[in-house]
Amino acid sequence: MDLEGDLVAARFARGCRCFAVLVDGAVGGYGWLSVEPEWVGELQLEIKPGNGEGYIWNCVTLTEHRRKGVFRSLLMGISNVARQEGMRRLWIGSIAVPGERAVGSSGFEPGLRFITANFAGLHWMRVSPTSDRSLVVDACSVLSTRPGWYVRRSQNRRH
Repeated sequence: MDLEGDLVAARFARGCRCFAVLVDGAVGGYGWLSVEPEWVGELQLEIKPGNGEGYIWNCVTLTEHRRKGVFRSLLMGISNVARQEGMRRLWIGSIAVPGERAVGSSGFEPGLRFITANFAGLHWMRVSPTSDRSLVVDACSVLSTRPGWYVRRSQNRRH
């Protein structure tokens, strides 16, 4: 986990779970699953999954394994485990174009779209709804936000 390796013990201690995709016996990619509140650094918001929900985050595909389906396999694996454990909904965010394609093809549907920028110590964010009204309402609820423009002091939190 490179620079975030020191965060692993704290993540496990608060109940987060890490999943990995193995390629030829070595880690090709990994991601985390939480059912408790988590900080979403890119959005500078906290997500609070409801009962029977989880949040998939901090997914990484190692450079040498990119564009080989590792991320899609990771999402499918986490989704299968979550479903077997009775979770009815998983939340995930994506900011990378290749990642967004894998997210959609793994069965996830967008609830909100975000545009963000950090400048001069400020975090600028635009939240836009998608067409599924029910999903928009639920996404706004778990993120404690609503569509619109926001400017806040930028927060740097490691989690």
